[in-house]
Amino acid sequence: MTERDDHARYSRALAADSTPAAFVDLDGFEHNLRVVFGEESGPVIGGMNPPAGAIASLNASGPVIGGMNPPAGAIASLNASGGKPLRIASKSVRSIPLLERIQRHAPGRITGLMAYSAKEAAFLVERGFSDVLLAYPTLHGPDLELLARKNREGAKISLVVDAPEHVEAAAKASARVEGALPLVIELDLSLRPLGGDLAIGALRSPLHHSAAVVELARRIADTPRLSFHGLMAYEAHVAGMTDQGSGSRAMDTAKWLLKRASRRPLEEARAEAVHALTQAGLPPLLVNGGGTGSLRWCQSEAALTELTVGSAFLAGHLFDGYRELSFRPALHFALEVVRSPRPGVCTVRGGGFIASGESGPSRAPVPVLPSGLRLTKIEGAGEVQTPLVAERGSAPGLGSLVFFRPAKSGELAERFEEYALIRGDRVEERVRTYRGEGRCFP
Repeated sequence: MTERDDHARYSRALAADSTPAAFVDLDGFEHNLRVVFGEESGPVIGGMNPPAGAIASLNASGPVIGGMNPPAGAIASLNASGGKPLRIASKSVRSIPLLERIQRHAPGRITGLMAYSAKEAAFLVERGFSDVLLAYPTLHGPDLELLARKNREGAKISLVVDAPEHVEAAAKASARVEGALPLVIELDLSLRPLGGDLAIGALRSPLHHSAAVVELARRIADTPRLSFHGLMAYEAHVAGMTDQGSGSRAMDTAKWLLKRASRRPLEEARAEAVHALTQAGLPPLLVNGGGTGSLRWCQSEAALTELTVGSAFLAGHLFDGYRELSFRPALHFALEVVRSPRPGVCTVRGGGFIASGESGPSRAPVPVLPSGLRLTKIEGAGEVQTPLVAERGSAPGLGSLVFFRPAKSGELAERFEEYALIRGDRVEERVRTYRGEGRCFP
């Protein structure tokens, strides 16, 4: 199917919709599901094949880490399709019906959800999801009480921590409501080539060594109403670093080599932490790692009991910058052409859906259909209007629709009450986002 065909069928499907309108191409979404769950042939996720000009003789299989046995109680065995259990990052979806579609696709592969706020975690268990991991610490008493109260009522919500202050706040809150809180410790996996404070990676946990993890785990285990549940060890600088499309082959090659060099230290750090905890009599029930950008690589790592995936399903355009990712664009939004300032330029209504992260062009939405349109450097994507320049041919006429892809998969849901689910040239279903259900989890 050509780009012209896609533009025509999306236009027919949304002919009765007011714009801006957000939609999910179900063929793309379902393809991405099959890729994530190992059912689709083609390039592997997060492939580590070297770019042109890189040192191709590197051992792509990587080392075996110390013959690590999975921790006691862990879900360690690979399933029939060759993958570990997956935890779905809800922030990359933010729609209950879409989360339910993912869960129905492979119920035996999904161990739970990863939430991003206490209120969202409570909302998810209220909607019937079990085993929710809140991956971002909080010290807010009412939020912690909410989690402990939900657990007292039979839910299973665990919370990531990385400091004694987190543990103290959780203990006080759980005591106030007579609930329990399982805690998961986050190990920092930033690459530290020179030691000390110089690090390549996300600025998250201050726990860089297994000894510090064990010390905090002991503190948790010795605290009434708290339990040490597991370890979170996310390789942000690998899963979150693009390695193609920067416009510089040298830069892309350097990024690829950095990611490749990070692999052994990451695996060793996770294995060492699990071993130290087990030796201390605190075997983790959960060891979480991985991300969309490193999913396939992490499936072979013995220390991990589960992997997190989220952005893969809707495939924001940031994931075009990874080598050998085989996802298809699924999430789009439509804007109407309402002005024609001069030949070769059109202006659409709305469009300022900028993603979080380091500010710059990569966080802006990208016009994709019809092809050949680009944002202007002066105005970019505006809140109420966005001018577009046609790089070839004429600009779309008044009343036409232009289709965009957002940079990230989840944040668009904060701007729309519903997603139209499109198959072919018709809307098969309309599903509510969190916002459409009157929920906001800042």
